[in-house]
Amino acid sequence: MSLKPATLSKKEFVSFLKQVMQTYDVIAPVELAEGVSAYRKIESPEEVSLTFHNTQKSAKEGFFPQSEVMFRYEKEGNRTQVTSTEEVDRPRLILASRPCDIQAFSLLDQVFSAKEYTDVYFLKKREMTTIVGFACNQPLSTCFCTSTGGGPFTREGSDIFLVDLGEVYWVEFLTEKGKALSKNEFLREASEGDAARAKKLEEEALKRMNVPVHLDGIETKLEQMLENPIWDGIHEKCLGCGACTFLCPTCHCFDIADEVSQKGGQRVRNWDTCLFSLYSMETSGHNPRPSGRERTRQRLMHKFNYFPKNFQKIACVGCGRCILYCPVNFDIRQAIREINEK
Repeated sequence: MSLKPATLSKKEFVSFLKQVMQTYDVIAPVELAEGVSAYRKIESPEEVSLTFHNTQKSAKEGFFPQSEVMFRYEKEGNRTQVTSTEEVDRPRLILASRPCDIQAFSLLDQVFSAKEYTDVYFLKKREMTTIVGFACNQPLSTCFCTSTGGGPFTREGSDIFLVDLGEVYWVEFLTEKGKALSKNEFLREASEGDAARAKKLEEEALKRMNVPVHLDGIETKLEQMLENPIWDGIHEKCLGCGACTFLCPTCHCFDIADEVSQKGGQRVRNWDTCLFSLYSMETSGHNPRPSGRERTRQRLMHKFNYFPKNFQKIACVGCGRCILYCPVNFDIRQAIREINEK
């Protein structure tokens, strides 16, 4: 049986979260510096900041951290003790994730649960996590989620869904995981007026979305364009700094390093990026992607050709971070338009 929506007063938000933290480890948006926010495990509800349009770093870090210890080992005489870090001790809750980031979770699910390789580190976290989605009342000019199959109020993938109504949050319980929080004493039954306000905000948010980015058939178009001169122009602005890939909620390239000491060590997984020259460097010294042309092409081909071939979906959710934070204003939407024109 579905539960009726509720409301949560902003004045009682801290008390609500304190009660939640008795059961869950909470990963929430935290302001790291002025204008810079990211998702972190919080120790206190006062750390949470819900005034952002979208966090600079995505919520994927809740499942796929930028740096993650996979296992540790310690030598004791002739024996070596290995301790894996895959287990998750407590239920977890990702608070206030935007719909675009939640859409990205479903894409990462396919990567890390593929038949050829099942990633226990990602999947254990995923299994133990409740996701609280947060509607995007005011999409930015760089957002294009409606072009990638999402939307500022898309509920899919959320266990609970919040809408900021001003003095209160509108709260919807969408799954069994979400219903587990419905007993929180600080939730109140929503009124018809609250429902009308939530609906109006959704309609206004959709009106704010920009002209759509046309992605129909882009996989087929790119199939014919691997050696097209178009890449000579598209890549020219790119510095190869990798900022777009590190901020992207769907990028999942990584490197693995062993950190060794005299008595033990640990194996660590770190984010990597196809925009770095060392990423594709072979042991022989040969690099099949020797310049920015090939590396920029690889990024776009992976998102809009290779990923759809493997998983039947493009690997972009239209969050706009790569546009908003690029130091040289490389706009992936413009690159797509140029590809469409060809």
